Amino acid sequence: MSRSPSFSVKSELSVKADPDAMQRWVLAFCIIRFDLEQGQLIEECYPPGCLTQEEELEVAFSSFPDSISQHQNRSSIHDCIFFFRFQRHKHSKQGNGTSSEISEIDDKETSSTPDEVKSIRRSRSTDISKSSKYLYGYVFNRQRHDERLKRGGEQKSVVILSHGPYYSVFRPLLQIMGPLYFDIGRKAIEHIAGYVSLWPSPVPGKLMELPIGNAMLKVNLPPAHSLPLESGISYEESASSMASFLPSNPSVPQGLFHDSDIFGTFRGLLLQLWLLWELLLIGEPILIIAPTPPQCCEAVASLVSLVAPLLCTVDFRPYFTIHDPDFAQLNALQEGDKYPPMVLGVTNLFFLKALRYIPHIVSVGSPAPSSSRVTIASRSTGRIPAKQEGFGLQQLSLKKFSPSSLFNAVKLRRDGPLCLMTEHKEAIWSTYVATTKPDTSILNRLIDAGMSPRVEESMSVVNNEILRRHFLELTTNFLAPFGPYFRATTPSEGSSPYADPPPLPPFNADDFLMSLSARGVGKFLSKRMRSNWLDLYRRFLKGPNFLPWFQRRLAIAENEQHRLWRQARMKTDIHLLITKVPELEIVDCFDAIERHLLGEMQLQQSGRAISDSAAMCQKLKGDLQAVFNVLPNDMQQLLLLNPQRAALLQGSSSPELTILPGRPSIQVGVVSSNSPR
Repeated sequence: MSRSPSFSVKSELSVKADPDAMQRWVLAFCIIRFDLEQGQLIEECYPPGCLTQEEELEVAFSSFPDSISQHQNRSSIHDCIFFFRFQRHKHSKQGNGTSSEISEIDDKETSSTPDEVKSIRRSRSTDISKSSKYLYGYVFNRQRHDERLKRGGEQKSVVILSHGPYYSVFRPLLQIMGPLYFDIGRKAIEHIAGYVSLWPSPVPGKLMELPIGNAMLKVNLPPAHSLPLESGISYEESASSMASFLPSNPSVPQGLFHDSDIFGTFRGLLLQLWLLWELLLIGEPILIIAPTPPQCCEAVASLVSLVAPLLCTVDFRPYFTIHDPDFAQLNALQEGDKYPPMVLGVTNLFFLKALRYIPHIVSVGSPAPSSSRVTIASRSTGRIPAKQEGFGLQQLSLKKFSPSSLFNAVKLRRDGPLCLMTEHKEAIWSTYVATTKPDTSILNRLIDAGMSPRVEESMSVVNNEILRRHFLELTTNFLAPFGPYFRATTPSEGSSPYADPPPLPPFNADDFLMSLSARGVGKFLSKRMRSNWLDLYRRFLKGPNFLPWFQRRLAIAENEQHRLWRQARMKTDIHLLITKVPELEIVDCFDAIERHLLGEMQLQQSGRAISDSAAMCQKLKGDLQAVFNVLPNDMQQLLLLNPQRAALLQGSSSPELTILPGRPSIQVGVVSSNSPR
């Protein structure tokens, strides 16, 4: 854990909390105590009344380590930080990340203009706490050992509840708030809530400076394209944020949990990272078991970060307990039943029996030295001993394929995951055969820093950047064949920008696979994948991640195309265009300009206009008048019979928008075939 930032409380500078402003980041602050007779009790919840009784219970049960995962040492105080994610069941009908739900949301965005999409997103963020299907709980847990107390100690948790996956923000905040609460009590909540109320709204993908007293949190937020559509977070997306090429600045986050410790978490399973990447890519259910909640949630976060920049719609639970309402449904699954796509992080060994039919089980982490579960040196993939040089491929290979390692691997497969009940091992149990081969050049670049904690932390940063950069490149190349379906067009030279943009290419899975099989997967992937690479694409297309990601990308591409055509209308010389348009098409041009103009005015009257809307209206009015002037007199007289159109041509600043019989509401960029003549 990094050193906690300093923080001092000055009463004369106290900031009063604003619950509405605070909810841009935090839904609630909770203090939860473990009572020997009554169990977990919420002592404080600010602001009060923001959780249902069921949610309070779930937060309380998820905010403490399972008894089996607690440290058994007798130090007077033990602190740990971890986080969990749970489903708000009362909002289950508001969009749960399934293909059909996300399709409905994306259809609204796809059929809307860029201006209307911004309005949709603003309205979606007006009540964040109600629109989020999942909540994140960030926990500072303190266990205090005192032989004078019942059971020899007590424990209490400080919990921050948020609608966003902002572990990079709330982990350092808990390093401040946790100890401060145990020093000054409830005042700590008031002070922290006051400062959080002053924070600006989250800006995905940006470096933000967030003041807390005399400290400053400098954090990178995950990018907009990695945030679930149901998160209730207000964000703007652009085609550049979803570009199918690697970013020039590696420090810019490209997915969720971009600062998770991949190397430290999976250090004993490095050769299996490519297998885990595929499992998450295609949405296979995975159970991750670790000795402690911090190790457990770090493993889940690291695994989710591997598939950036893909939108991960698999239901991931960084710390899952038997008290979660979803456990009963999972516990009822029998052999042959299909598990939902999810990544469950657990510490309770009971899950090995309760979820014994889950197809993929990963064991990571190391228990405390005095824990009842002992760590053994042998592992199914071979643990690399510490040395000052890099991880040599030869060393990895020899260790992996030595007779003792081979024997241990066979023994692990024979014993199965239940062997973890007696001793802890880092291992993977899965029958899935990966298509992607481990990248030996990446493994050779990793550095083992030895046993010095300070040096090891620095080297882990380097190793994490190497691994994250590689898997970002791997995922980006895997998604690259879908790029042509998201290619926005601009009006060709000499064509009218007032017409409808051409539709983006339609997607058909069979045609895509046939085309991809014919042209190949590309040089980068062909070197790293086996000959059955097309099967991986088939699984991806059928998995839970593809459709939400594809529809999100499609909506962004169509919005970008609308923006480009709108920009072209702004720059078009209408007088020059008229000279090139055949006489029969001039009336159609008039109708198209009128539709765009009325659409812009509709947005203005509804308060949803963008910054240059007024200038766009003036430009379109001038264009409309210019086209009107070249029409025959009889056509002009016919057009002026419509009062609304007459007001537009007379330059009225705000003509009343009357909806004529048989005419639908007008939207920018949507051509209606029954415009009034």
